[in-house]
Amino acid sequence: MKEIFEQALKGRAFEYAVISTRDIVFSLELLKACESNVCGKYNKNWTCPPATESMEKQKEKITAFSSAFLFTTKFDLEDSFDYEGMEKGKNYHNLLSAEMHEKFGKTNPVYGAGSCKICKPCTYPEPCRFPEKAFPPIEGAGINVMELSKSGNIHYNNGPNTITYFSMILFNTDQINN
Repeated sequence: MKEIFEQALKGRAFEYAVISTRDIVFSLELLKACESNVCGKYNKNWTCPPATESMEKQKEKITAFSSAFLFTTKFDLEDSFDYEGMEKGKNYHNLLSAEMHEKFGKTNPVYGAGSCKICKPCTYPEPCRFPEKAFPPIEGAGINVMELSKSGNIHYNNGPNTITYFSMILFNTDQINN
């Protein structure tokens, strides 16, 4: 599967790795940050809490898979306040994650960077118009991205005036032989 994912990314990712889902660190503190609405999407987006399942249920679903393929994209910024550059990078990363979700998401769940942005604004709490296209953010599952980067030996911080975005695709090792 790693080779299949690598081929699908076609050199567009910065770094990637395969880790065991047992190595994923879940954190209630991250979900508390969600509840305090740090990013402004709490109770406003179908892919974010409280619309998502509890961390325990998400952890159960994630660890039902044996492995996670992590990938990142890195973007250079003019300076540490280059919000436009950050958004441009995030949009690129989300398009790449959406492509991976479209290609593999029916059998291999994809988790991305930040909330779904298909509909502006999100229809929450009205029914989601595109549930087949939406995929949750890594942090919305309570996953600590800094620890995730350590598990995959992937850089979390790539130096001054850069930003790095993370996504993951879940799979089972028995899919490797199929």
